[in-house]
This record gives sequence, structure tokens and C-alpha cells, in this order.
Amino acid sequence: MANSNMSGEQQKEADSESKAVSNADKQGQPQARMVTVSIMGKPAQVPEDATIMRAIEHSGQQIIRGAGCREGFCGACGTIYRLPGDYRIHTGLACTTLVQDGMALSQIPSVPLEKAVYDLEELTPDVDTIKQLYPATFRCVACGTCTKACPQGLQVMDYIQAAMRGDIAELMELSYDCVACGLCALRCPAEIIQHKVGILGKRLYGRYLRKQSKELDSRLQQIKDGEYNGEYAELMSLDREALSERYYARDME
Repeated sequence: MANSNMSGEQQKEADSESKAVSNADKQGQPQARMVTVSIMGKPAQVPEDATIMRAIEHSGQQIIRGAGCREGFCGACGTIYRLPGDYRIHTGLACTTLVQDGMALSQIPSVPLEKAVYDLEELTPDVDTIKQLYPATFRCVACGTCTKACPQGLQVMDYIQAAMRGDIAELMELSYDCVACGLCALRCPAEIIQHKVGILGKRLYGRYLRKQSKELDSRLQQIKDGEYNGEYAELMSLDREALSERYYARDME
């Protein structure tokens, strides 16, 4: 969801981008080619190498809902769009999907759904729990629409089939990289809330089926004993620039 007024920080980013393009042009470097897109019904000229999110901000609009990590991890920026000459509705994350000339797009900042409320300690890791909490799961017609809609490339239909069999380990494995954008649920003709079923599967697996980790228990005790309080206090004292530098320099498995 966008607003025509930009925040101070976003305005600075937009000004910096415009200045960079202007400087590049002065230095004889080619200026970014502009393309025309329709952003929630309004035409805009944006750089062809921009993501949908950057294009929205470049057009002068402020994203007040539907933005989070900006790195493709949080799933907050679900977007649907159409392309010229293509009858299909496409789905993607605004922070990772590049614009195309003639693209018509709308953000989906939230997908309406009914979230099951439960006490994990009172559940069992089997098909009965799936039936009790998400009975619509068994309306699946195996059409594959959810899989086609997934911006992460997950086999969504396969993990729903695993849920219907009560195979919690398979459900957890196949849904592990889900970012909960909800685009699968938005497109599902059977009105299943796939990403919530996946979250339930991961919770059930973690509580009842995973192998006990001695290292985890040891680390939890260290946290409880306050061994990391000093490092935590140091992180809390850093400004945004220093935090960002520390984040991108971290070791990633």
C-alpha cells in the first residue's frame, strides 16, 4: 500500500538515487533507461533496473504497508502484476522482482485469513491436529496454483499433500523456506491457508519430532546465565550504520 508523501529517510534515498543518475550523466556514462509501469492504476516512469519497491518510491509514493526487510526474507511485500500481451496474473515480492515495461502491478500488504489459535503443548504431531486446526487443507484439489504463485519456488502443493497424510517431517522440510507472504493462499481456489499450515508443521516438528540437541540446551543455559549480556548491550549501543555493517559482515551458513 502506498502513499504520495515520502518519509524523510525515503526522500533522502530517492534524492541520492537521482543525484547518482545525474552525476553519471555528467561523467558521460549512460543514464538508466526509463520504462512505463502502472502502479495501482497510476502510470509512472521508472528506471528499468529497479525493483518494484524501488519503482514505487521512485514515483514519489511512500510505502506505508508492505515493506519490511527489503531483502526477500520477511514476505511483507507480496505483489501481483500483469505483463503486456500476457493474460496471466503473476506474483512476486516487490523487493526482489524487477519492473518490466508495461507492467501493471498492485501490492498486497495483507492477505485476509483466519489464524488458528492453539496451545502447542496440547497438540499431537499427526493428521488429527491438521484436521482440527486447518480443516480446509483437505479441500485441496492438487491443481498446483499455490506452487506457481510461490515467489520462493517452493513445492507448496507437495507440502499440503504431506499435511493431508499427517507426514509432519515432510511438511516441515518442504515448507522450511516459506516467508509467509500469503500469495499461495490468495490464489488458492480451495481457499486453503497454506503458509499457516506450514508454520504449524514446523512448530509440531520442533516441539515433538526433532532430535534433542545438547548444544541447544547448553546455549540456552548460557543465555539464562547472562553470558551474552555484554555483547547484547554493545549491539544495542550501535547506530544504524554500524549495525548494518556488522550485519552484512556476519558469517552465513
